[in-house]
Amino acid sequence: MQGAQASEPRLVLTSDASASPAAIPASAPLAIRGLTVSYGERPAVFSVDATFPEEAMTAIIGPNGAGKSTLLKAALGVIPRLSGDIRVFGDPVDLARDRIAYVPQRASVDWDFPTTVMDVVLMGLYRRVGLLGRMTGAHRAKAQDCLDRVGMAEFADRQIGQLSGGQQQRVFLARALAQDAELYLLDEPFAGVDAATERAIIDVLKALKAQRKAVIAVHHDLATVRAYFDHVFLINVRSIAEGPVETAFTAETLHATYGGKLAATHLDQLSLTGV
Repeated sequence: MQGAQASEPRLVLTSDASASPAAIPASAPLAIRGLTVSYGERPAVFSVDATFPEEAMTAIIGPNGAGKSTLLKAALGVIPRLSGDIRVFGDPVDLARDRIAYVPQRASVDWDFPTTVMDVVLMGLYRRVGLLGRMTGAHRAKAQDCLDRVGMAEFADRQIGQLSGGQQQRVFLARALAQDAELYLLDEPFAGVDAATERAIIDVLKALKAQRKAVIAVHHDLATVRAYFDHVFLINVRSIAEGPVETAFTAETLHATYGGKLAATHLDQLSLTGV
């Protein structure tokens, strides 16, 4: 693959762990250098470098077990990392948490916890008021507006466990919106949701991009990558490729990412999207 062109993807079959944090652009919403995470003796993510662009929607793509969710969780500090430097807009992640909103996988949430939809969205405002702070009418109006943006305003008083999977995902997106973040990290936001919810979520994410926010999502549906995202990061334990969708989402990089796991279903999706 030819280099030198800024618009071409960076194909990395062996990561460069020696990259200096000083080389990270301060404008990058999320930059990762030399990230290694291990569950036991086998690394889940090994010496990964990635730089995610500002004012863009980026998909993190790879097969099951490739380390996609682990990458996000380690970047946030939700799980420990063996090594690596994480920067958010040039700052260490611990100093920039108020600039990040995170939507976890729906399967990782205890939906039996007795709380209302409104209370879940108000959790997105805790950084402003503190855990012991008092929620005002203005805060509730803000939460209600966020619910309206995801089409869930009429469910504000409903118990969260009474909602469908797609409705629960919309509520967690509303909680992220309440944070007024600059960087939105989402782990499989479209997994297990109906078509209407998927359309509602992507409309909200594209609106965030229009507001000059950065959106990074773990994504598994290869058929919708070109329609939904501008940028991709492909991973299979190691960094494989990153760049604009037009140049980095190719048959070459996908085969490098999936190898023998690029099943017939994936190949069908690729033929439909013209890859």
